[in-house]
Amino acid sequence: MKKFLRENNLSLVLVVITLLTLGGQLVVGWHNFNDELTDYGRSPINFLSYLSSGHCIEAVFENWESEFLQMGLYVLLTVSLRQKGSSESKSLDEPEEVDREPSATRPGAPWPVRQGGLILMLYKNSLSIAFLLLFALSFYLHAIGGMKEYNTENALKGKTEVLSLGQFLGTSEFWFQSLQNWQSEFLSVLSIVVLSIFLRQKGSPESKPVDAPDDETGK
Repeated sequence: MKKFLRENNLSLVLVVITLLTLGGQLVVGWHNFNDELTDYGRSPINFLSYLSSGHCIEAVFENWESEFLQMGLYVLLTVSLRQKGSSESKSLDEPEEVDREPSATRPGAPWPVRQGGLILMLYKNSLSIAFLLLFALSFYLHAIGGMKEYNTENALKGKTEVLSLGQFLGTSEFWFQSLQNWQSEFLSVLSIVVLSIFLRQKGSPESKPVDAPDDETGK
C-alpha cells in the first residue's frame, strides 16, 4: 500500500480534490436551484432529482468541455509550435525524444507499438484523440443540460417557448456560456507558457531549474 501511494500520490490527491470540489458544486448548486424555485413559488426538489436537472448538467459540463478542449488543443499545438525560453515548449533546434519513431523492440514497449499498423497510428495520437472525444461528449452534454435549463427557466417565467437541441445550439446564451469558459482556459495556458520563461518553482517539472537562463527552452 505504501508503494502504491508513493507511486500514485499525485493522481490520488487530484482525484480527491476533484471529488471534493465537484461535490461542493453539486450541493451548493442544489440549494441555489431550490432558492430559484422558491422565488417562483415552486416546491424544492430533492438532491437526486437535481442531479438530472438542466441546472446541474449544464453547470458541470460547460466547465468540463473547456478543460478538455484546452488540453486537447494544447497537446496538438505543442507538437509543432515553439516558445523561446518557456518550460512548456520543445527545444527550438535540438531533436526531442518525443519526436523519434516508436520501436517495437524497446523493452516494455506498449502493446499498440508492438502491434504496428493502424493500431499504432491511432496510439501515436491517442492522447489528443482522447481529449477531443471527451470535449465532444462534454460539449453535447452541456448543450443537453443548457437546453433543459433554458426551457425550465421559460416555464418558471410562464413562457410557452420550448427549444429543441438544435435551436438552443443557435442561441447566444449557449455560445456565451461556452466562450466565457474557453477564453479563460486558453488564458491560463498562455500564462504558464509565458510566465515559465521568467519565473521558477523549485522542484516542479513544470518549471525550468531555478538557475536556468531565461532564454533556455524546455524543461
